Amino acid sequence: MFLSKLDSLTDALKLINDNQKYCDIEEISIHDCHKRVLAEDIKAYHNSPPFDKSAMDGFAVIAENTFGASQSAPKQLKVIDAIGAGDFSDKNVGENEAIVIATGAPIPEGANAVIMKEYTTTDGDDLTIYSQVTPGENVSPKAEDIKKGEIILSKNTFIRYQEMGLIASAGYDKVKVYKKPKIKVIITGNELVEPTKEEIDKAKIINSNQFTIKAMIEDSGAICDISHAGDTFDEVRDAILEASRDYDVIMTTGGTAISKGDVVLDVVDDIGEILFHGVAIRPGKPIGAGIVNDKMVFTFSGQPVAAMTQFDIFARKYLFEMQGRPFDFSIVKKESQLKVPSQLGRTDFIRSFTDEDYTRHVLNRGSGIIRSMVEANSYIIIDENDEGYQKGDIVDVVFFDSLLW
Repeated sequence: MFLSKLDSLTDALKLINDNQKYCDIEEISIHDCHKRVLAEDIKAYHNSPPFDKSAMDGFAVIAENTFGASQSAPKQLKVIDAIGAGDFSDKNVGENEAIVIATGAPIPEGANAVIMKEYTTTDGDDLTIYSQVTPGENVSPKAEDIKKGEIILSKNTFIRYQEMGLIASAGYDKVKVYKKPKIKVIITGNELVEPTKEEIDKAKIINSNQFTIKAMIEDSGAICDISHAGDTFDEVRDAILEASRDYDVIMTTGGTAISKGDVVLDVVDDIGEILFHGVAIRPGKPIGAGIVNDKMVFTFSGQPVAAMTQFDIFARKYLFEMQGRPFDFSIVKKESQLKVPSQLGRTDFIRSFTDEDYTRHVLNRGSGIIRSMVEANSYIIIDENDEGYQKGDIVDVVFFDSLLW
């Protein structure tokens, strides 16, 4: 089956968005939450720091006792105690007294500042200071970072290592996150063989899509399993039905164009619903999507570059948002070093190499030329209402790295 009228990119993306599904929630150890998405607000159980603490190694003092101290006019104080990290002093700092203090240790009663060790000398309990400090200097106040009871991270926050530290400081050893979606990729094609150094039989081709699409899925925060199906209706039907029972999303490669043996869309039409088949884009026009047993099915081209581009345009956002993480293309403006032709009514995603100032499209652009994706680091996007760009025009660019989870 093929729908001869091509959908616009906008209409196709809306159909996917209208059928967006979301993952369930699970509670996991904080040790495992890196690069997951919060499914709850994080409310602090503790103040951080839990007390006024020293920000430096030095001496806890009454700031006013240091006023006027300098290299030429040092002042004398008496050391009455010492506090290491993880310890505290039960002594009060009085007039012209000081307590040795380590970074992170609690400020003792009576003191209101810390003078750095570098600005002092000691002789037994006698402390000579050569600089003054102001009240609060070199002191991290209680709850400076986190205040007990406040919401410090919101639901749908992406957890980087920075957030892990904040979550731990707030008192959490477990967090609720969205589950990772499970994706089944079904590779179709009787002509495909596994990578080998041996001579390949006539009319056969190495199956590279299984590696690129699996890696792209994992770069979208999801879990991927691969299976294979021959170019028969029954084999593809059985594979998709089985996957629809055990997986959250199904993706296929091959079998989407108008040619003998291309059966994937016929299967989706038979056992489910086709949302669209054929979109006015380049590369990847034969892209299709449908629903089988309430599961989204993306049908990608068998051409490697087309399949990768189709994934970036249609599937990546779907997988991100399943896990509570918003996704949109991060578009930057660059000057084109070459003329880039296009045609009205079609959105082009042109492989390009972009630096700090300029972008230029990769000249070898066939949808089966995998090397062109290696030579590129970005897409130039040409809107359906544009007929291309001239050399020197400012164009829309999306870096590949900006697409990653």
